[in-house]
Amino acid sequence: MLNYVWSFLLLTGLVAGALFGKLDVLVAALLERSKDAVLGIALPLAGTMMLWLGILRVMEKAGLMEVVAKLLSPILRRIFPDVPPTHPAMGAITMNIAANMLGLGNAATPLGLKAMGYLQELNPQKQSATNAMCMFLALNTAGFTLIPMGAIIYLSSGGVKDPYAVIAPTLIATACASITAVLMAKFLQRLPSFRVLPDEVTADAASDGAGKSDATTSTTDAAPAAKPFRLSPMRAILLSIVCALFALGGAMEFSKDFRASVLRATGMEAVISAAEQRAAEAKQRQEVLKAEAAAAAVANPAEASAVTAKATAPADTSEWRKALKSVSVLAIPIVLLVAVVWGLFKGVAVYEEMVEGAKEGFGVALRIMPFLVVMFAALTCFRESGALLLLQSAVRPLLDFIGMPVELLPLAIMRPLSGSGSSGILNEIILHPSSTDTLRYTAAILYGSTETTFYVLAVYFGSVSIRRSRHALAAGLCADTVGMGMAVLLGRLMF
Repeated sequence: MLNYVWSFLLLTGLVAGALFGKLDVLVAALLERSKDAVLGIALPLAGTMMLWLGILRVMEKAGLMEVVAKLLSPILRRIFPDVPPTHPAMGAITMNIAANMLGLGNAATPLGLKAMGYLQELNPQKQSATNAMCMFLALNTAGFTLIPMGAIIYLSSGGVKDPYAVIAPTLIATACASITAVLMAKFLQRLPSFRVLPDEVTADAASDGAGKSDATTSTTDAAPAAKPFRLSPMRAILLSIVCALFALGGAMEFSKDFRASVLRATGMEAVISAAEQRAAEAKQRQEVLKAEAAAAAVANPAEASAVTAKATAPADTSEWRKALKSVSVLAIPIVLLVAVVWGLFKGVAVYEEMVEGAKEGFGVALRIMPFLVVMFAALTCFRESGALLLLQSAVRPLLDFIGMPVELLPLAIMRPLSGSGSSGILNEIILHPSSTDTLRYTAAILYGSTETTFYVLAVYFGSVSIRRSRHALAAGLCADTVGMGMAVLLGRLMF
């Protein structure tokens, strides 16, 4: 899925750049953004990652994760009635959700895979997902979290003021998404279209004989043989059209007047000009506000604070908004305090464990560099070519009607598909000069309120060779939709 999305962004950008005469701008931006992905994002990210991973290691060694798991166990017994309370699956599920709540992604994935293995042991139909599996996947895609560290880190690296302000709205959005996931999973499992089907008998299972109880399991657990690639007629036609359009755009490089007349005749020139004017006006507004703040800082520090508040915060100072921001301010210090104090009570060498955990931070930053560079390449082509401006102009009336900023459209599309891809889009929004602080905060809330649904389903179901996911995808996408809607709503209300 990500392969097709990335290819679409890149090829569309190259074709649009060739047709609109922006290949020179596209190439320059492509090289610049590749450098920014490493020097401007990944390396500054390493310091914050080191600190947070050190804290999480202390919490893990002190047994704080197990305490959270015990607190969640009574609730999960009602959500998973098909799982015996004493079965190891319940403990793995609880630990996985607790790790997700605390932002411990590296621990959450192996715990989730372990839970899927236990749930598969309880599954009478090994090729179809059980109700408990679908519920578990829906909760994982809802991504309920106490502290969205990824969103906070990206905001902090981008120089956005008060990055911790997204904690409370993200907590509310993920809570709504989790409730939606539970309700939709309970509702969809009763529909006839999502009923459990009997396993298909494979050729290997039939040859082993009916007397072996694990024959079906062993064959379904085996990885399917890779099929040879065959170019479909539809793919061949689409790729031929792409090449033909790029060739046409390349030919028009030698006749600028012909390109101008084509764009004028098709109406594209007016659309592109209007979109570019809106982007330039937004950039100019940001520069004016920054200049006012800089001038006020020299003349009067108090006035500078007022100008900065005008640029970054809404005028409304209602009590509920102050309370939410206070919760956001206190969340991280409370986690720090509890982790260290609990570790000292349990006799954990907190300093040494913090250092050991921090060692992983730079490795994480190194691992995301290739993803950022590659994703930035496609996004830069799509943005600088003018293709994104055309898409925004086309869907602007619909998104304005529902109150969603059109700039969030790429993030909303990519987030269920890929974590690395959506993080690249989030960084693009945060670092782009035309983005307002309201847009940056809203994008961070949306990023922290949703999960990589397709990735989670592929990894978790693939680990136990489930072929029929039943209603897991539908429930997960419903949770993502609610999370995105709440993110946009809370972003508009708070920022």
